[in-house]
Amino acid sequence: MIKNIFKKKEFSILAIIVALSIVLTFLSPVFLTVGNFVDMAKGNAVFGIMALGMLLVLISGGIDLSVTANVTLTSLVTGVLLMNTQLNMFIILIAAMIVGGIVGAINGLIITKIKIPPMVATLGTNSIILGSVLFVTEGNMITGLPKWFQDFGVMSFFNIGEFRVPVQVVFYILAALATYFLLRFTLLGRGIYAVGGSESSASRVGYNVDNVKIFIYAFCGVLVGLAGFINTSIVQGVNPNTFIGIDMTIISIAVIGGASTLGGVGTVLGTVLGTVLMASINNGLILARVPTFYQKIVMGAIILLAVTIDVTNRKKEKAKLVRVDVEE
Repeated sequence: MIKNIFKKKEFSILAIIVALSIVLTFLSPVFLTVGNFVDMAKGNAVFGIMALGMLLVLISGGIDLSVTANVTLTSLVTGVLLMNTQLNMFIILIAAMIVGGIVGAINGLIITKIKIPPMVATLGTNSIILGSVLFVTEGNMITGLPKWFQDFGVMSFFNIGEFRVPVQVVFYILAALATYFLLRFTLLGRGIYAVGGSESSASRVGYNVDNVKIFIYAFCGVLVGLAGFINTSIVQGVNPNTFIGIDMTIISIAVIGGASTLGGVGTVLGTVLGTVLMASINNGLILARVPTFYQKIVMGAIILLAVTIDVTNRKKEKAKLVRVDVEE
């Protein structure tokens, strides 16, 4: 049993995080402090939530390049409702998640009914939505949010010295638990893995592949809507330019965590650890005062490395299966 734990990819990621933390602590003693970990968790909750949605898409063998536009749109919806209505905060949260879910469902319908490849379909909706948002806002920020929402944004629990659990992290934990329950304990969750493994096999055992895919993209959109709401609470405003170009970062978090760009593989725990690893690297580079352009180079190299390793491992697995079939 212990040997099996050591063989799991999640253990390897955890080992890398520990080793990296030791190195970064030598580079900057500030890294290994409670306050820094709290700020890092709060600052990366948005990426973590979006990565959970992307996890389901990757498991199904798809890809969603519209998350940039979707999170920008749902952030805008949150800001507009806060500034122009007296709605309850949870109603605004639900509205953001519904808008995100609708965008996701549209992606799913385009992919399943019109039969446009996921990359092309989601890239198209990304351009349409992002262009529309920038047109409406003229690229300007929304600031001056209500005081009660600003207070919500700095809310935290279990305050003991420097230790605290920001409200954004609580939402991230709830999203992770909901996603874990869906994948681990529901028939639909097994269907998501089945579709990613083989659509024809999933169809033969009774799954409606199109409906499963539509649900996946809608669920991803709902989580992106939650991320948009959470991001608004962190930055205390809406900047339509904030998330441009972050789609590959979100994908890389899930891939680093063990999800495959070829489908059929991935876990919530792995994605959470992938988020922690990416956050640690980014935070460490900032604390080490590495210039911004070097940070982009490093993060880009990590993304390429993660995808390359994933594709290579899957090819090796397929080669082994072929050899077994030939021997039999």
